[in-house]
Amino acid sequence: MKQKIKRFFRLYWIFTGQFIKRIMEYRADFLTGALAFFLGQFFNLVFIAIIFGNIPQLEGWTVDQIIFIYGFSLIPRGIDHFYADNLWKVAYFLIRQGEFDKYLTRPIDPLHHVLLEGFEVDALGELLTGIVLICIAAQRLALTLTPLKIAGGILAVIFGTLIYTGIKIIFASIALWTKQSGSLLHMVYMTSDFAKYPVTIYNLLVKTVVTYVIPFAFTAFYPAAWLLTGKQTLFSLGGTVIAGASLIVIGRLIWNRGLSAYESAGS
Repeated sequence: MKQKIKRFFRLYWIFTGQFIKRIMEYRADFLTGALAFFLGQFFNLVFIAIIFGNIPQLEGWTVDQIIFIYGFSLIPRGIDHFYADNLWKVAYFLIRQGEFDKYLTRPIDPLHHVLLEGFEVDALGELLTGIVLICIAAQRLALTLTPLKIAGGILAVIFGTLIYTGIKIIFASIALWTKQSGSLLHMVYMTSDFAKYPVTIYNLLVKTVVTYVIPFAFTAFYPAAWLLTGKQTLFSLGGTVIAGASLIVIGRLIWNRGLSAYESAGS
């Protein structure tokens, strides 16, 4: 196991180096992508400002608290975006176009190879935006971050990231049978937008789905609400850990089963 971990990280740095070289060759594409991302986040914040320009609170949550939750949501999502976005290619076209076979002919675990092959540098902007929003909101709220809360926040980020990655692996794996599952993955992934805001503002159906069915609420709202209030520690942090660990294990099992059933789409 130790040798496998060492090998994985050695390959990680090799692939990262090659990816950085490619990025340097297409700087305009990177800058365009980064600008598009920042504009998207800017308009989301404008939307929040417009809402709170008319109402002082939303279901008991102030604008600074919602900005804190919104900022926190960008961190696990940004980390997953950085290292696991290649799974979208598996879901959309790698299998359908017969390009997935290359992963089966190389001496690297196919899932690891998919994850290592591509990195999204514009995700660093997502991370930066999240950190800045958290710092601004925490200062305005006079929030005290104790060592316990810092440790809990880090734990929540790690397992919140695994929730995103696990869900992407599960629905990308479906393409190993169907040749394409991008639309399904996209539909499921879009429910993560609900986690950027307090789930208490939604009806029972939406709240149940994003908490217990597709548990994106544990990537942002529940751990962020715990950092803000200190309440429901076991549910908020425990739920995040259980959801993240479970989805990664389930995703890996489905991926392995899909590999066993995989038939090339090539001619």
